Amino acid sequence: MSQANIPNVPLYLNGEKVQSTSKEWRDVLNPATQEVVARVPFATKEEVDRAVANAKETFKTWRNTSLAQRMRIMLKFQQLLRENIAPLAELITREHGKTLPDAEGEVMRGLEVVEHACSITSLQLGELAENVAGGVDVYTLYQPLGVGAGITAFNFPVMLPCFMFPIAVACGNTFVLKPSEQDPTSSLFLVELANQAGLPPGVLNVVHGGPDVANMICDHPDIKAVSFIGSTHVGTHIYRRASEAGKRAQCMMGAKNHCIVLPDAPKDQAINNLLGAAFGAAGQRCMANSVVVLVGQTREWIPEIVERSKAMKVGPGTDRKADVGPLVSKAAKERVERLIASGVEQGAKLLLDGRNCKVAGSENGNFVGPTVFTGVKPEMDIYTQEIFGPAMCIVELDTLDEAIAFINANPNGNGTSIFTSSGYAARKFQNEIDVGQVGINVPIPVPVAYFSFTGSRASKLGDLGPNGKQAVTFWTQTKTVTARWYAPDEEAGGQHHHHPEVRRAA
Repeated sequence: MSQANIPNVPLYLNGEKVQSTSKEWRDVLNPATQEVVARVPFATKEEVDRAVANAKETFKTWRNTSLAQRMRIMLKFQQLLRENIAPLAELITREHGKTLPDAEGEVMRGLEVVEHACSITSLQLGELAENVAGGVDVYTLYQPLGVGAGITAFNFPVMLPCFMFPIAVACGNTFVLKPSEQDPTSSLFLVELANQAGLPPGVLNVVHGGPDVANMICDHPDIKAVSFIGSTHVGTHIYRRASEAGKRAQCMMGAKNHCIVLPDAPKDQAINNLLGAAFGAAGQRCMANSVVVLVGQTREWIPEIVERSKAMKVGPGTDRKADVGPLVSKAAKERVERLIASGVEQGAKLLLDGRNCKVAGSENGNFVGPTVFTGVKPEMDIYTQEIFGPAMCIVELDTLDEAIAFINANPNGNGTSIFTSSGYAARKFQNEIDVGQVGINVPIPVPVAYFSFTGSRASKLGDLGPNGKQAVTFWTQTKTVTARWYAPDEEAGGQHHHHPEVRRAA
């Protein structure tokens, strides 16, 4: 692409694409080629203020649209999203790098949330207790909060915004999204589809930027709630800053997910699942299963795990035969390679080294191949840090009890899973493990969108997660009404039962 043809990514304000006046721009690179595919602006304070002002003004009317009207817009959005899976996936692959099948899968997971939001007519119902005392009724209203905001990570540029705005706007809120500046184009296209579906201008706005824009969102007095998905370091900052500014916040953060394999596990399926969970999306997902805990004689499977990992194909995401695409950036690749080197220095055994991975025809890509370590100890950097690359750490233990204790000693609690044929072992695991999302013979236990995302401990701040019922609670204010109605005076025999306060006020 010649310099002149590189598109500037617009902001999305009040239902229109708007070119930013910012002086600060960043190149968006194709991770498989390093080609500059777009330029993204870091929005100015005035632009962020404008986005919020649009949303605040539109809230006055949007909050009063009927549930059925909001449902119809979501139904239309669902249809448009389904019709645009292919172009959305191509944009994801071009800017993020993940393989096309992975990108299509991501759009499908986003679509699930929009389908769930189509049920808003039954999701936003209150409760009523009649006659709790002489003629008194108590009922709840679930009312929208006002302007919500979402700040998303690079690794799922379509799915993560879908974890935020569809339920928020379906509940009657308006919204400002700050997608990742590393791969913003698919997020913007998603927002355009939502607007095409009939969202009034100003309901859903997009600003781009880095930490400064995220801070403006946390501090802005007219934003009532902030949803974040990304690293623990950034999420902790956003949770504190937004909370101090009086906002509601939910932050889904870093992870170190473990998968226990018991000797009675179905070997072939277990190994296939392990490889997909560790190396799929090049390991760049907060639900990647990066630590494999082999119990008892399953340690004999290590040579086969390594052989099958070696056979995985590394290549650009546009190659449908590729299993592992590039990492998102040069910096990400350098960080992953630095962590692999630290594992060797700290005494882990490197059975498969994905560094210096060369892909013919994509010599400039940020590729790291599947990497496998054994002899991993809890104090090593490859264990304490989220590698966010295609690296599997194998830990060998003797019993299920030891494996559960090992996982519970890790501060993170995003997801964990077990492969076994024993119902007893699976049930013991699900009850004793201190992790919010559990998979039983399922390697990446992200629940379907009509259940809530329930990561726990260091992986989550805020008690309400995205999706499911918790998302409706997060994006609404519960108002409880206690009501009594007196009979009109003429029915009460014409006597005036004025309260003394009422008489004085009159």
